[in-house]
Amino acid sequence: MKAAHKCLLFHFVLLSVIFLCHGQYFNDKGKLVLPESYKIPWMAKVQDFLTLSLVTIPGTHDSMALYGGPEAECQAFSLMDQLRAGIRFLDLKVFGLGGTLYVIKGVAYQHSTLKEVLDTVQAFLSEYKTEAVLIEVRADSFEKILVNELVEGLIGSDQHYWVTSGMPTMGQVRGKIVFLQKNTFTLGIPLIEPDGTGSQKVTNIQDKDNRIVKQLSQAAEACGGDNAVLTYTSGTGFGSFWGMFLTPKRVAEKVNPWLNQYLRQFFPNQHRPCLGIIAMDFPGFDLIQDVINLNTW
Repeated sequence: MKAAHKCLLFHFVLLSVIFLCHGQYFNDKGKLVLPESYKIPWMAKVQDFLTLSLVTIPGTHDSMALYGGPEAECQAFSLMDQLRAGIRFLDLKVFGLGGTLYVIKGVAYQHSTLKEVLDTVQAFLSEYKTEAVLIEVRADSFEKILVNELVEGLIGSDQHYWVTSGMPTMGQVRGKIVFLQKNTFTLGIPLIEPDGTGSQKVTNIQDKDNRIVKQLSQAAEACGGDNAVLTYTSGTGFGSFWGMFLTPKRVAEKVNPWLNQYLRQFFPNQHRPCLGIIAMDFPGFDLIQDVINLNTW
């Protein structure tokens, strides 16, 4: 009996450790609890003279995708909690209707307009003036002209936005929203994705891990240039037979702990690689912090 109790206790402790470690890097609970010692404005440590392309930045893929069921949902933290946790890149798919840009995921409306997102980010930046938030606006090609016109109308002549294509220094963009241009959006810094793979369909997690390694290696080579460099660690098996059960959450559940271990291999190094923007699904607080800690000051 005692041996059986010991065995059960061992498995309970083991499962508890696995759960706790798992929760540090993957989060689907939607509740952010910050350590008392945590400092929200981490960009304050980035020297003013450094170009933005030399900073490794944690981001979220489909940043507002909190609704629509398992195939649509990609995040658990609210927008403000993402920013407070250290996220500095937002990925937004929008749809224009009646002069308003709505944030969507697939066909699912994400209970927010682009204006509401920008207002929330501006409120955050007004409190933490050392920070900058990068935003990629994605639209269908047939809405390219409409979306660009509506965004220009939203921001007007507000100087708290970076809309030119030149790569700025950190000092130039503190307190600002920095737009990134790609395909259907033409405001801001040019954005490139290593290997051009984006968030591909996933049918095998190991293959996804290997693609991420390849992308991050290419990102390291491209850092410091005239373009922002983006790697998506997200993925979904939706639409494929072999990956039909791999929702964004299930992919992130497996990829995020692996990604954390991959990134931590660089921590003993005095000079850690610049990896550009890393956009994730369901990132836990500790994973976000480990991306930030790739920067050395």
